[in-house]
Amino acid sequence: MRFDALLSHPRRACGLLALALLAALLLSTASAGAATAPFTARGSAEQVDVTGATPGQQLALLKGSKVVQTRKAGSLGAVLYRNVHAGKGYRVRAVAGGATTKSFTVLSGRPAPPSTKGYSQTIPSDGYGYLTTRDGTKLAINVHLPGGDGPYPTLIEYSGYGYARPGSGESSIAQVANLLGYAVVDVNMRGTGCSGGAFDYFERLQSLDGYDVIETVARQPWVMHHKVGMMGISYGGISQMFVGSTAPPSLAGITPLSVIDNTATTLYPGGILNSGFALSWAKDRVHDSEPASETGGQSWALQRIKDGDETCKANQALHTEAVDLLAKTAKNRFYVAKVADPLSPVTFVHKVKAPVFMACQWTDEQTGGHCATLAAQFTGTRHKWFTFTNGTHIDSLDPVTFNRWFDFLELYIAKRAPKLSAAAKASAPIVFSSAMGINGITLPADPIQSEPSYAAALKAYQKLGRVRILFDNGAGGKNPGEPYPGWEKSFSQWPIPGAKARAWYLADGGRLAAAKPAAAGSDAFTWNPGARSATNFTDGNIWSATPPYHWENNPAGTALSYITDPLTADATVIGGGSVEAWIKASVPTVDLQVTLSEVRPDGKEVFVQGGWLRSSFRKLDKAKSTPLEPVFSQRKADTAPLPKGKWAKIVVPLYYEGHGYREGSRIRVTISAPGGDQPEWSFNDTLPKGTATVTLSRAPSRPSRLVLPVISGLSVPTALPPCPGLRGEPCRDFAGSLR
Repeated sequence: MRFDALLSHPRRACGLLALALLAALLLSTASAGAATAPFTARGSAEQVDVTGATPGQQLALLKGSKVVQTRKAGSLGAVLYRNVHAGKGYRVRAVAGGATTKSFTVLSGRPAPPSTKGYSQTIPSDGYGYLTTRDGTKLAINVHLPGGDGPYPTLIEYSGYGYARPGSGESSIAQVANLLGYAVVDVNMRGTGCSGGAFDYFERLQSLDGYDVIETVARQPWVMHHKVGMMGISYGGISQMFVGSTAPPSLAGITPLSVIDNTATTLYPGGILNSGFALSWAKDRVHDSEPASETGGQSWALQRIKDGDETCKANQALHTEAVDLLAKTAKNRFYVAKVADPLSPVTFVHKVKAPVFMACQWTDEQTGGHCATLAAQFTGTRHKWFTFTNGTHIDSLDPVTFNRWFDFLELYIAKRAPKLSAAAKASAPIVFSSAMGINGITLPADPIQSEPSYAAALKAYQKLGRVRILFDNGAGGKNPGEPYPGWEKSFSQWPIPGAKARAWYLADGGRLAAAKPAAAGSDAFTWNPGARSATNFTDGNIWSATPPYHWENNPAGTALSYITDPLTADATVIGGGSVEAWIKASVPTVDLQVTLSEVRPDGKEVFVQGGWLRSSFRKLDKAKSTPLEPVFSQRKADTAPLPKGKWAKIVVPLYYEGHGYREGSRIRVTISAPGGDQPEWSFNDTLPKGTATVTLSRAPSRPSRLVLPVISGLSVPTALPPCPGLRGEPCRDFAGSLR
């Protein structure tokens, strides 16, 4: 760059001159004879970490004679340089004093390591220990063996929770797998618990660590077939898609349960911050990634240190270099592909080559009901099965799904005919009582387990429909709310073949009509997020049979509701859909929530699904949107305020549902401020900050309508379920008029 160009950019000039002066200082020190560094530097995958420095010490990362980055050592004497290009010839030098490390290499982010020698390491065959990854980081692990002699079919659980905690891991389902005859290796991600390294939410290095774990565990003498599978629910389910996308050669299959498709659909639904579960989960991750102490980190790690675990103690140094997940959340409200795509499984699960079994719930109170979009993206494997149902976060292991999950594990990990042991069957009521607080739950008969051989069972399993929808979960048991479906249907693919867009138009008198309006009209409501409770759940166990939901009606004037005439035939909906509306508002930006419910002939109203949109995000992504699944653009450049005093079209995408609206029922749609309908999800960061007036058009030239994907010819074979009774779907007396 020319000197006169630098002068025209004084801030850039100052920065470049400062780097030049720093480089000159370092080089002059080197020429005088640099001292051996008292600290240690190590190259990782596109990272460099330093330990043993003096807290607050300024350290420069060099590539040859060039200063790449300069950082200050944390309170435990560690530094982590991120986003470093792969290559040789890196060193770290103290800015003051000139002490320097030996030259080292920074690895690339490619899945396969430079050498597989590290995979021959021996890890504990039972109990607590450490596994060393390609960059030398020691991850805390806990091995749980089943009864009997090995080798054992083996599964890996991997997350930032306290999986490796001695005894039983936090949120682990290892005990269940042990009952089924599987060895389980629980692994704490880097930067959490007693594991080394620094934490960042699903950074590339976490996926590479998972690759190393798979390949190391598979080589242990007690592992059957020297292939391993992965299991886990929620965090431990999401991690499987990241690791699976690196295609470790020794990975036999993954079983992600209760997962997300895209970080944004849970953290920023419709562009609105989910300040309930999603934000509280992020806060927990910040706390858990801190160095273990009386005020931060994971308590079990602190206890390990107190008990003399020197490895755990040394591993805490780099925990000071964890990325601030809350700051990262605030910074990335808008869609930036290079940031968002690596954190969104929907963009990379096509790289998964191993067999897949996945289960999710439309009404999951934690991860949300959007994971079904993944089903169409697992194109890298022919062996894939998906189960979707209404229900809560735990319902990915309801009895019917549990059987299908177990069959998959037996066929693809253990490679044997699925036969549940008498002990496992006898333990089922205890397991479900502990997990859900519901007594008397048993495992139903399973046809795959009746097959006479492995080959016959595998053939029968592979004939199953790829997409299984469990309807009316909670209505199929002896008592309301027990985790059994009322009925089910399987399909060959997602989206469901035969799904057709059916529209109902918002009409006068609060009607949802089959025809477009003939005359102009409009309705208005007062937008007020404080009009009712932030969530619809008060206390108790939300996974129980009939939890104490507190699903309030919107106070008069604070929402608009529209309802169909009684349906003349069943309408079975599987998929998303939307509310397309023309609106005007008294403010430039307004956050909206759409709630879909079924009003039954018996006067009960059942929650079905919701959708959200910040009006400034109303521009659709035309490349990704379909008539039945609109996708809004999150790019900052595409956001725009509502035109003052003019109509603007918005499309509020609905999260997925699998619901049978029965003949005689009515479909109701409600438009309001966000909040009040979802347990665990809340929205305390909405726009505007006060109240507002929102007007909705019903004119022929500006029709507003509800669009749902109705499956042609699919009738509901069962009677109305009990109310309350459907899992994850609160039920109340209908407070409106049925005319």
